[in-house]
Amino acid sequence: MNSSNEDTRSIGECLKAEREKKGLSIEDAARETNIARKYISALEEEDFSQFPAETYLLGFLGNYGEYLGLSVKNLVSQYRILKIQEQPIPVEQLLRKAPPNVPRIVFTTFVVLVCFLLVCGSAYYFFFMPKNKQIESNAGRMPVEYSFAGGTLEQRFYEGDTLIILLAGNSYKVSLHSVADVIMITAPDKDIRLGLNNEVLADINSDGIAELKINAIDYAQNRPEIGAQLRFEMLTQTLAIEQTASAVDIPALNAAESAPVVIFNEARPYPFTLQAVFSSYCMFRWEILREAVQQKRTERYYVKGEEQTIQAQNGVRIWISNSSAVKLWAIGGGHNVSLETGGAGEVVVEDIYWTHDEDGRYKLVRVRLEN
Repeated sequence: MNSSNEDTRSIGECLKAEREKKGLSIEDAARETNIARKYISALEEEDFSQFPAETYLLGFLGNYGEYLGLSVKNLVSQYRILKIQEQPIPVEQLLRKAPPNVPRIVFTTFVVLVCFLLVCGSAYYFFFMPKNKQIESNAGRMPVEYSFAGGTLEQRFYEGDTLIILLAGNSYKVSLHSVADVIMITAPDKDIRLGLNNEVLADINSDGIAELKINAIDYAQNRPEIGAQLRFEMLTQTLAIEQTASAVDIPALNAAESAPVVIFNEARPYPFTLQAVFSSYCMFRWEILREAVQQKRTERYYVKGEEQTIQAQNGVRIWISNSSAVKLWAIGGGHNVSLETGGAGEVVVEDIYWTHDEDGRYKLVRVRLEN
């Protein structure tokens, strides 16, 4: 696009025309520049009220203009002139106070000269002086340390800011290392790279299971002074299972129990599903075990073709009146294991639960009970 076209069209018209000329949608531009879609739309519509501060506006305008191949200097100058045009009071005051005997051409020249000096001064301030007090304060601010023990935390972080995560009596440190083309986050297990609206799972205690989800909500490439809006979410379900399973004492075997049969052998426990598919008439009963809130026992008669799905965190007890009438599967952690039940007319009572062995592993086991 040549300079004459840029001079005759507004900022928004220049941006939109160049984007459409390149065959790009707003979504394409947002994805490739890491500028949020609402801010790109605001620039093209010249709705500058959408920006929280002029620093953000100028930063996004420069990044977007450079991405489209436009002159950033011309765009910024157009914006400065537009701001001056939106504040007509000084010029009106000059016109009101002009002596009636001053020739009109002289006075007009004076007004134009004043406007020109204002534009030059604004350009000098933008290119050679600190952007604004907010940037200066961010550049000199001390890193902040936040604490996080669960749930969700959304916060604007700046380079050097840290998040102390409290998990199972231990603390782990996550920090914002840099804001460049992508966000770099230092975590206990590895460094994390994040783009706009990307999310990653982090294993903060290096046990092979992700405990934390991190999402980049908003940032501008290579603009560390405005920081990055990050969201941290603790994967509480996994954490709750581990704490509950660790706190529950698995009862010792007695003469009425068979030896446990291992279904899953994992580094950490997780929710599992027991699925029952019935091939003929059968009484089936179940109750959830080792939950903080005790659930009542459920039972009913099933007929051929019916199914029952049971979801549990720590354990479940089942009772089958005719074991040959039902097929069982244990599902969880990417596994789908078929469970043998018994013969025709055989009554079966079983506990299926997570247990923590001396070797530090968690095992989902099934134990046949004498009925």
